[in-house]
Amino acid sequence: MKKRIWIIALIFGLVLSLTACGGGNKANNSKSAEGNTEAKGNFEPGREDGELDVCIASEPESIDPALNTTVDGATMIQHLSEGLVKWDDDGNGTAKLVPGQAQSWDKSEDGLTWTFHLRDGIKFNDGTPVTANDFVYSWNRLVKPETAAQYEYMLDMVDGYDEKALKVEAPDEKTFVVHLKNLCPYFEEICAFPSTYPVKKDVVENNDQWTLSPETYISNGPYKMASWDHNQTIKMVKNPEYYDADSYTAEKINFHLKDDHNAIYASYRSGELDFIGAFAPTEEIPNLIASGELNVRPQIGTYFVCFNNKKAPFDNPDVRKAFSLAIDRNFIIEQVTQAGQVPATAYVPNGIYDAKGPEGEEFRKVGGDYYSVKPEDYEKNCEEARKLLEKAGYKDGKGFPEVTYLYNTNDAHKAIGEALQNMWQQVLGVTVTLSNQEWNVFINERQQGNYEIARHGWVADFNDPMSFLDMWLTGGGNNDAKYENPEYDKLIKEAKATADQGKRMELMHKAEDILIKDDGVVAPIYFYTSTDMVKPNVKGIYYTPLGFYFFGKTSGF
Repeated sequence: MKKRIWIIALIFGLVLSLTACGGGNKANNSKSAEGNTEAKGNFEPGREDGELDVCIASEPESIDPALNTTVDGATMIQHLSEGLVKWDDDGNGTAKLVPGQAQSWDKSEDGLTWTFHLRDGIKFNDGTPVTANDFVYSWNRLVKPETAAQYEYMLDMVDGYDEKALKVEAPDEKTFVVHLKNLCPYFEEICAFPSTYPVKKDVVENNDQWTLSPETYISNGPYKMASWDHNQTIKMVKNPEYYDADSYTAEKINFHLKDDHNAIYASYRSGELDFIGAFAPTEEIPNLIASGELNVRPQIGTYFVCFNNKKAPFDNPDVRKAFSLAIDRNFIIEQVTQAGQVPATAYVPNGIYDAKGPEGEEFRKVGGDYYSVKPEDYEKNCEEARKLLEKAGYKDGKGFPEVTYLYNTNDAHKAIGEALQNMWQQVLGVTVTLSNQEWNVFINERQQGNYEIARHGWVADFNDPMSFLDMWLTGGGNNDAKYENPEYDKLIKEAKATADQGKRMELMHKAEDILIKDDGVVAPIYFYTSTDMVKPNVKGIYYTPLGFYFFGKTSGF
């Protein structure tokens, strides 16, 4: 988070304090994991066995920094590896950007040359030094076509990106120099993003299995992999070679890899797990929030329906927009998810600031809404949806082919899918079947375009609208919609090239107009919150609204 990180941190702290206040049995208040934030309710402490047991997801897609594309994988990577810049605890449960492997950095007067000065004594967990050449190698590895990294565009602001030969250099082992082709207001955040973390050339070259075992997972973070029992547990232990090891109080962290929500929740209740992510049973969420057991944290992200723009009938923007307008977003957040989400009126979510607006004004407020989510306007939306479907040649749904909605195995996603299925049938007269897949299979199928409609969600990689908009560039690694529009591409590329913040925002607003108002590429449903449960004896977890949790400085387990 980013250029205005101090504003985000301030607001995040205020929101956390608000979500933790009011009601409950005051006699049983206890400190929660967010530092100074109070948690309410009677709930059982975790085991104090010296090992922190957490569950944030099932088997990760990848923990190769260059190849991971998920928030859960990125969370694991950030415990094992570290970039030039890192997220650290501000003392109140909120993450802030601080120097990481680089102890300091300088910018040229024009802002295009960044010189990072690496710390003394930084090492990989095998005891070998981390040098500037490791960053030169790793950054170029990310963008090389043979790596096939979907996040290769994360470094598109670096000179030489178009030629896939970045203008980055190591004049000596302690100095890493980056030449940008255009100013990037969120570049420090890019340097904290897992895709830019260093890897060892002699370990990863010609070895696509290097991440799968402790013997070859050589990393430079505060923890190192102790074992990986696939589809069961990734166990991490403190890395004694890490330069700041003394600041990390958790000697062992066990990431349990599960996708059965009921089993995860039962494991938390039994004391097997000290922390779980968004796995509470839907029907229990309101009571868990009221009691203070379930933390609801702000998150900069959007949950949405992704249409395959290359497959009929969703190659027609009128069909896509009809499906979007038929969604009753209020029903989904009030009756299905029930965790404080906000109905989405656009794609770029709340929480991102607009340099063009007055101080404190958000991109979303400046950009406005693309459709109404007022309950009294839902029938009007449905009428418009039916007109659009008729315009596309499917009056009352007649002749519309049976299509399939794809989602990953998860009770919440299933419930949302069932709600969508019913809305589309009732409003549009179409038949939609549901299909679920295990997480890694689902991610691959969606990325390959082997679907018609699919569940999707995106959480900001950095606090700028670009994090949500450049993914839809033609041929982009994360463009699962297979969307192509030359005018959209032109606007995004112009926004990336200009140093004028007001102009950048104006171009990105125009791009979002095309994405949602004109082409209906995706159907936003709600703006995320992040929910979790943590045992009251566990202290020191911190978090960013980018969705990353940090467990290394915890205690009490």
